Amino acid sequence: MKILIIDDERAIRNSLKEILMDEGYEADTAEDGAQGVEMALKEKYSVIFCDIKMPNMDGIEVLDRLGAEGVDSAVIMISGHGDIDTAVECIKKGAFDFIQKPLDLNRILITIKNATDKVTLISKTERLASEATRLKKKVYGQEMVGESAPMKKVREMIDKVAPTDARVLITGANGTGKELVARTLHQKSMRSQMPYVEVNCAAIPSELIESELFGHEKGAFTSAVKQHKGKFEQADGGTLFLDEIGDMSLAAQAKVLRVLQEKKLSRVGSDKDINVDVRVLAATNKNLREEIEKGNFREDLYHRLSVIVITVPSLDERKDDIPLLVHHFIDQICTETGMQRREVDTDAMQLLVDKHWTGNIRELRNVVERLLILSGSRITAQDIHSYVY
Repeated sequence: MKILIIDDERAIRNSLKEILMDEGYEADTAEDGAQGVEMALKEKYSVIFCDIKMPNMDGIEVLDRLGAEGVDSAVIMISGHGDIDTAVECIKKGAFDFIQKPLDLNRILITIKNATDKVTLISKTERLASEATRLKKKVYGQEMVGESAPMKKVREMIDKVAPTDARVLITGANGTGKELVARTLHQKSMRSQMPYVEVNCAAIPSELIESELFGHEKGAFTSAVKQHKGKFEQADGGTLFLDEIGDMSLAAQAKVLRVLQEKKLSRVGSDKDINVDVRVLAATNKNLREEIEKGNFREDLYHRLSVIVITVPSLDERKDDIPLLVHHFIDQICTETGMQRREVDTDAMQLLVDKHWTGNIRELRNVVERLLILSGSRITAQDIHSYVY
């Protein structure tokens, strides 16, 4: 755990640093408020000790700046000139506690423990709330539906690979459910209680992909008005899913390769390394070996990502699953929208099974929704001819 000490008195900040390091903490020091704020924006500190009476920028101003910048460290104010009014003001502005000088070792250690316990509790509560919100939302295709041989093979692969930290490359055509495979791998992994972060590499402009993945410092470029944590940092301890990685620029590929090799990154506009612990899953609808031959994809990155390869079958390769999927989507859509549930005639279902599904699962779901809206009391073969073919 890292702690920052902001105090204009060298003797106090150095003695406090020595005390904390003797107790096993990592500690940095800043000689004034401005330097302290700068350090707090660049580095993640669990706890910040901040003196109140300092020249140029006092402790109250530091507290205001940290709050405005969204720094979530526990800030403990220290002062030799404190009074009740000052302490109350600090607490109102977001300080965790207020300690008067001379500093007492036991009080310091107890306050640090209480502060870190609170930060940990808040972080855990936020994760649980986020997970609960995610589970409440009906995500299309959230359940793996299908009993065909290709789908059983995918499930077997997931069950074997999920408990490990092995990187997985998920391949398959558009709409086959690659995102679902990635999400299931995370849910069945040892990291399931930690963040799961998705990035659609094809949807982010090439000039912004590095900032999105690795973050940036304030002022790194024209629109960088404040520090931004990238997706790798956001996924620290959990899983990062890089969707459509075949569309990532070569420059970004090189940086991703470095993170995979060294488990550390540097934000855009900074030369400081940040350690990250992330399991990376990637997906693509492209043939990456062909992209390597064309010079569009790095071979070394391909080998880093493809420790395990899971190929998701197209809908045409799992025709036996279409009736199960149709009924699943009918239940799902009617529950979400309140529409009346409809049965599907046998000959109508056969027409859906016989259809060539270029858009795979995604197309099938859209077709089912269209039929529910436009059909009568039942979905008939005539409905299929009218609204599908």
